[in-house]
Amino acid sequence: MSFNTEGHNQRTNGRPIAATDLELFSHIERNLYTAVLSDALDEMGIRDRAMGEHLRPLSPDLVFAGWARTVSCMDLHYVHEDSYSLEIEALDSVLPGEVLVVATGGSKRNAPWGELLSTAAMARGARGAVVDGLVRDVKKILKLGFPVFTAGIKPVDSRGRGIVVDYNVPVECGGVVVSPGDLIVADFDGIIAIQAEKVDEAIRLATDKVERENSTREELLQGAYLRDVYNKYGVL
Repeated sequence: MSFNTEGHNQRTNGRPIAATDLELFSHIERNLYTAVLSDALDEMGIRDRAMGEHLRPLSPDLVFAGWARTVSCMDLHYVHEDSYSLEIEALDSVLPGEVLVVATGGSKRNAPWGELLSTAAMARGARGAVVDGLVRDVKKILKLGFPVFTAGIKPVDSRGRGIVVDYNVPVECGGVVVSPGDLIVADFDGIIAIQAEKVDEAIRLATDKVERENSTREELLQGAYLRDVYNKYGVL
């Protein structure tokens, strides 16, 4: 299976989502998963694209794929006179098919993500958010149905504790450097960020491995020995 993703990073400059994007996201969410994508990247010699295990979904059933729209935050220890300007600008810039990747440096001072940002992101067509800091308004986010991965939960506002300093720039989130337009895939096992130029090969390898895993599973259920099936399909 092949997807044309050559121009997807241009969407960070305002290009609308294409039908091929939705086909790609749907294929990933229905047929692939972060573990097999990690294996595909390993096969490509790329071993550093899985975010830290401390980033967990608010609900175990959350699965999403989309292009990265990055947001960079920093801690504050005073009340800034314009606390929300760049935050608002960043959210209003979100394009359909994107995933908010909010980098806080792992800060635990505040919860920069909550119900209203989730609502704004969903309204702009975002597919989810990854926050390497804390979130709040969790029950309202769950009711809204917007997928969020986070390092934890805390009820405090960002005003006077943190601020958005830039967006749509390379950031480090969960120990992985993410650039705008990278492919973000998240499920209960974790989060994978695939560099834009590596997406096609990673999807191809992962799809092939899933097909071999399915055949392996079927034969194991029929009583075949693991060694024989491994020798046939080469997957575990």
